[in-house]
Amino acid sequence: MTEQHTYRVIVRGTWDGLREEDRARLLAGAADHGLSSMRFAEEGTLTYEPSPLKHFSMRYVVVSDAADGDEMAGALAEERAETALRKLGYGFTGLRSTVTDLDTMKINRKSGARSASRR
Repeated sequence: MTEQHTYRVIVRGTWDGLREEDRARLLAGAADHGLSSMRFAEEGTLTYEPSPLKHFSMRYVVVSDAADGDEMAGALAEERAETALRKLGYGFTGLRSTVTDLDTMKINRKSGARSASRR
């Protein structure tokens, strides 16, 4: 069995060829897709600013073989984003992803004793 890693992936893109009804639907739902909705999930979360209605991001949690690395996790998230956006009927272009491997990231924690001695 291969080792699995958990990745957080942010897929960014630009709206493209939106019809007026698409714009109206996005603007009507903007309050549900702002900063407060930013979270990583397997199904993804869509965030965007209503003004100007130009760019968006989607956040995903991807579990994948560690041997496949960051590139595969990014490709899987971009594929999920494409599927979700097409299902919603929104035009988009320029998908690109930023990947963080949660299993290899370093966490720098200050020890209680060390930070207390600096006071």
